[in-house]
Amino acid sequence: DQRAPAADLMRAQLGPAGGTLIAAGIAVSTFGFLNLVILVTPRVLQAMAADGVFFRALAELHPIHRTPAAAILFQAAWAIVLALTGTFSELVDYVAFGDWIFFGLTVAGLFIYRARDVTPLPLPTVERGLAGEGAAPRAFRVPGYPWTPALFVLAALYVVASAVLANPRNAFVGTGLLLLGVPVYLVQKPSRVLTP
Repeated sequence: DQRAPAADLMRAQLGPAGGTLIAAGIAVSTFGFLNLVILVTPRVLQAMAADGVFFRALAELHPIHRTPAAAILFQAAWAIVLALTGTFSELVDYVAFGDWIFFGLTVAGLFIYRARDVTPLPLPTVERGLAGEGAAPRAFRVPGYPWTPALFVLAALYVVASAVLANPRNAFVGTGLLLLGVPVYLVQKPSRVLTP
């Protein structure tokens, strides 16, 4: 059981310097990702709360710094709870399982948005429909559409299925963590205010 397979491989190919170099690169990448999560997640929670789909108290911003202080504290508390539940590898399994479900659903949503596009067309002769990548002018054209997003959705399905087959218990716990959001959503649903 290798604890650092990338560093071991580079050490075998390029000597000790190779192992050190790849380990340092992975550490920098990890810190970059953690920075992203620490900065973005409280803002997402704050925006969800402001939209009425999460705990309303998290919508408040700090009166002086205008930061989502309540959401930052909530994220810290939730991270502590998760850290107390198991080992690091189990936490990664829980999170990666849920992440890949939503990565796949997000990209699959692209097909729905393309099919439902109701943007007025500048030319009345342009046909629209499911294959309509070029049917209406868009600010961004998806490279390789529809094949690129379809391939990504299949890859996401593969990752999720592999996680279930490799460790059903962790996939089950990951599913349970995702389902914890359902009662929160249902409790918060009456206070939803949809803005255009």
